[in-house]
Amino acid sequence: MPAPSKTPLKVSALRRIAAALGPGVITGAADDDPSGIATYSITGAQFGTRFLWTAPVLWPLMAAVQMMCARIGLVTGQGLAGALRQKYPRWLLATAAGALFIANTINVGADLGGMADAGHLLTGVPAFVWVLACGIGITIATIRLQYAAIAKTLKWLALILAVYVVAAIDVHPDWGAVLHATVVPNLPHGRDAWATLVAILGTTISPYLFFWQASQEVEEEKAAGQLTIKARQGATATEIGDRKIDIGLGTLFSNVAMFFIIVTTASTLHAHGQTKLATSADVAAALRPLAGPFAMLLYTIGIVGTGLLAIPTLAGSAAYAFAETFNWRQGIDQKFTRARAFYAVIGVSIAIGVAMDFAGISAVKALYWTAVINGLLAPFLLVGILHAASDRNVMCGQPSSWLGRVVVGLTTLAMFAAGIAMFVV
Repeated sequence: MPAPSKTPLKVSALRRIAAALGPGVITGAADDDPSGIATYSITGAQFGTRFLWTAPVLWPLMAAVQMMCARIGLVTGQGLAGALRQKYPRWLLATAAGALFIANTINVGADLGGMADAGHLLTGVPAFVWVLACGIGITIATIRLQYAAIAKTLKWLALILAVYVVAAIDVHPDWGAVLHATVVPNLPHGRDAWATLVAILGTTISPYLFFWQASQEVEEEKAAGQLTIKARQGATATEIGDRKIDIGLGTLFSNVAMFFIIVTTASTLHAHGQTKLATSADVAAALRPLAGPFAMLLYTIGIVGTGLLAIPTLAGSAAYAFAETFNWRQGIDQKFTRARAFYAVIGVSIAIGVAMDFAGISAVKALYWTAVINGLLAPFLLVGILHAASDRNVMCGQPSSWLGRVVVGLTTLAMFAAGIAMFVV
C-alpha cells in the first residue's frame, strides 16, 4: 500500500498562510514608508553598519506590539481609541488623537515630499506636480474606493519592499562585516547616536500603526457582515492564529527591508564619506555614481511605492482615533455623506501635508524628526495599550497572553530608556 501523499497538507498550509495575509502585511509594509526609508538611509550613511543589530532585535518586539493591537480590535469589536475610551477620560484620548494627527500630518507632508523628489528623478516631471497629483489622487481613492479594493491594492503594494533586497545585493557589500554587525550589538555613543536609535524605534514601532492595525481588524469584520460591536466581540482561536501568521510575516518583511536599506547606504554612502543628506533626492542621486543607476532606480521606485501604501494609513489612523474618541460615524466603506467628519480628517491631513511641501520644508529632516517624535510618543501609548489589553472586562474575557504583555512591557521600557538617554547623554 503506497504511503499517503503529503502534498495536500503542504498545499493546505500554504493556502491558510495566503488566506491569513491581510492587515498585518499591510501594516508591516506601511511601516517602511518614505519616513522609514529616510531614517534607515540616514542611519546607514552616518553610522555604517553599527545599527544593523536593531533589525533582528526589533522584529519580535514589533510583532508583539502589533499583535496586541490586533487582538484588541479582534475581541472588542472596536478600534484602539474605542477600547481605550473604556479606561481613560475623553479629554486624554482627544489629546492623544491630536498629537497623533500632528505627527502623522508632518509625516504625510514629508512622505509626499520624498515621493515627489523620487518621482522627479524617475521622470523629470517637476516635484510640485508629483506632490499635487499624489495628494489629490490618494485622497480621492481613499474616499471613493471600498475597503476591499483598498486592502487588496495595499497588500500588493507591500511587494515593493523587495526592491531594497535586490538593491543591497547589487552593491556587493562586505557580507562578513554585515554578519558581524548583525549579531554583535553596538550600543550608541553620544546624543546623535541615541537620537538615531530613538528614530529607528519610532519609525519601526510607530503610533499610527497601533491605531491602523486595530481599526483594520474591525474593517475586516465589517466586510464579513459583522456590522455591530456586539456581533464583532470575541475571537476564535483560528482567527487569532491566522492574525499571528499575518503579523509575523508582515513584521518580518518590514524588518528585512529595513536591514537591507541600511546595508545599501552603509556600503555606498558611508563607505565614501557621504553622510550629510538634505533631501530624498540627495540620497538617490548619491547612489547613482556609487552603486550604479540600477540601485538608484530601485531606491526611488521603492520610495514612490511605499508612499502610496503609507499615506492612506497615516491619514486614516488619525481619522479612526478621532472618530472613536468622539463617536463619529467612521469607516472606509462609509459613503462620504455619512461620515463627513471622518473623511474630513483624512482630507485635512493630506492637504496640510501638501502645503508643507510648497513651504519648502526639507523632506529628509522632517521625515527623520517625525520618527524621533514618534519614538517619544509611542511608549506613552504603549502604557495605555498594555493597560487595556490586560483588562478582562475590556477584552471580553480574552486578554493578551502573559508572554505578549511581558514583551510589550519590555518594549515600552526600552523606548522610554532610549528617549531619556537622548536628552541626558
